[in-house]
Amino acid sequence: MAVRFLPPTGRCPGCRERLGAAAWSVELVAAAVAVAVAYAADGPSAVALAWAAALGVVLAFVDARVRRLPYRLTLPLAAGVFALLAVGALAEGRPGVLPRCLLVALVVGALLELPVWLGVLGPGDSALGFALGGLLGWYGWAVAAGALFASVVLAGLWGTVRAAAALLRRRPVRGLDLAVGPFLLLGALLAVLAR
Repeated sequence: MAVRFLPPTGRCPGCRERLGAAAWSVELVAAAVAVAVAYAADGPSAVALAWAAALGVVLAFVDARVRRLPYRLTLPLAAGVFALLAVGALAEGRPGVLPRCLLVALVVGALLELPVWLGVLGPGDSALGFALGGLLGWYGWAVAAGALFASVVLAGLWGTVRAAAALLRRRPVRGLDLAVGPFLLLGALLAVLAR
């Protein structure tokens, strides 16, 4: 089987249809997130934060494009976050922080599971919330609450802008099909940066 490389335009060479994100957008977002993580990183949580950022950029673009957060990415994100936090907590002599990380993960995951049952969110959103909750638990309950608040506000603002744009174009607003994952990730990053 021959390996074919796509041109850096982000478009199919045959039909010119866009395949995913615009050219270089993933790289630029990843670089900006890497700078933010380097600024926010301190101590043993730095590696877990970098892991979450690396997979988070991919998850944000996938969710924005196809409105799905695949378990193939959210489960390794959660496993990696907890493994790296456990190693960091033991290395720093703070194993007592791990139960809080697990409890925050369970609370955030459960808070996002209710909208899944109501059909408002997809199951990947609660899985992402569980993983991010574990990471945010390292920083405390206030940071986790701030992340959820920021996520809701950012998603609400984006939904309002999209609805207003649809109304200005005189198109009906039936459902916005909003990808929540990018807002969960951005809210978590902003909460960690603001702590």
